[in-house]
Amino acid sequence: MKKQHLFIDGKLTEAVHYTTLQAPYSGETLAEVASASAEETEAAIAAAVKARYAMRQMPAHQRADLLYKLSAMLQERKEEAARIVALEAAKPITAARAEIDRTIETYRFAAEEAKRLTGETVPMDAAKGGEGRIGYTMRQPLGVIGAITPFNFPMNLVAHKVGPALAAGNTIVLKPAEQTPLSAYYIANLLQEAGLPNGALNVVSGDGKTIGDVLVSHPDVAYLTFTGSPAVGTNIRSNAGLKRVTLELGSNAAVIVDKDADLDKVIPRSVTGAFTYQGQVCISLQRIYVHQAISEEFIERFAEAANQVVMGDPLNEDTVVSALITSKDVQRTLDWIEEAKQAGATVVAGGEAEGGILRPTVLVNVPRDAKVSCQEVFAPIVVINTVNSVEEGTQLVNDSMYGLQAGVFTNDIQTALRAVDDIEAGGVMINDIPTFRVDHMPYGGVKQSGIGREGVKYATEEMTELKFVMFNKN
Repeated sequence: MKKQHLFIDGKLTEAVHYTTLQAPYSGETLAEVASASAEETEAAIAAAVKARYAMRQMPAHQRADLLYKLSAMLQERKEEAARIVALEAAKPITAARAEIDRTIETYRFAAEEAKRLTGETVPMDAAKGGEGRIGYTMRQPLGVIGAITPFNFPMNLVAHKVGPALAAGNTIVLKPAEQTPLSAYYIANLLQEAGLPNGALNVVSGDGKTIGDVLVSHPDVAYLTFTGSPAVGTNIRSNAGLKRVTLELGSNAAVIVDKDADLDKVIPRSVTGAFTYQGQVCISLQRIYVHQAISEEFIERFAEAANQVVMGDPLNEDTVVSALITSKDVQRTLDWIEEAKQAGATVVAGGEAEGGILRPTVLVNVPRDAKVSCQEVFAPIVVINTVNSVEEGTQLVNDSMYGLQAGVFTNDIQTALRAVDDIEAGGVMINDIPTFRVDHMPYGGVKQSGIGREGVKYATEEMTELKFVMFNKN
């Protein structure tokens, strides 16, 4: 049986403890994976500290070349990488391939940003007493970055943290999700092969609290970037002291469908946003507010399309929905569906599980305080409610503790512009679903969806310190 050791200081390091990693769909054992202790996590931080000077002194063109080389290596091994994702995350293979394509592009974006870290001149003589002086700014790496990633995009969300960190000249201690550590170790091996200095990237898998507590409290960790639940994110921010943090904490993303929307385009797009990869996406479409003038037709056609979604083995080329990440999540979602039914909601598609797979589920007339509506469901469940106007829909979109991304389908430019102004979210997609994301755009939320922004350029800047320099010519 494969044994996956820790990756510390450029080499595989045997751990004291290991846990069995099983595939969510088949239940087969994939590996015995190292479970790092606090002491082993501290060793990884020490290796990152030791490598800081080498990364800080590495010229921008060399950092860019490393990242370009990584993207090229990943391109050559795309099918192998996609299979790892499909097995450990139960991500349908077509979606896994799409994730690898995005990951390749994300590292290319990072390579480009390594060469774009610029400062600016400051006109010192704009202030009295500034005459005869030259002022400018520069950006320098922060040092050791602590990165904690989730299971749902085990390659690309790692890239969104590792790529910008290396582009800026930092070193990293990466803690991947317990269910999907193999993807992170795979990238670490490729980077080592590409020539990354020892200790610049360290991967420690295992218990989130054990490793996370060390990363949050350790004085040598300068910055924390976390994608996960609001509860854990709040705890990180509360205990991080003066460390910088970026937190991406999820959502219950919504879309508004106006009366003039083209349903032939909107329905297939919305079905994709709601059910792709079992809805296990932070910006998966969870709430739909459709204008009452078209609601009956919309619901009927949407439910019919949901019933046609292909379920099964993630390695099957036709599969769209496979097993949820754990059996506990299957039971949780069934409980949430039952709660909504008891409160008056109607199931018009799905609502049942087949082993670890929850059938794509459509609920209508769902009360706003039902868990499937007001919390992040992270499953192939969508709720559809009727509204009388886009303005009413906007109020319901905002009636949430989250605010990551939202969408509006309308052909009225004034309606669209009002919605852009009024919707409380980090991103508003006009005539598209909130699930849309490309990897160079700014990405992050408001309210309990987090703080800070990802997107390679924006993350790279957040992982640097702005320094001001002044020369007195007098």
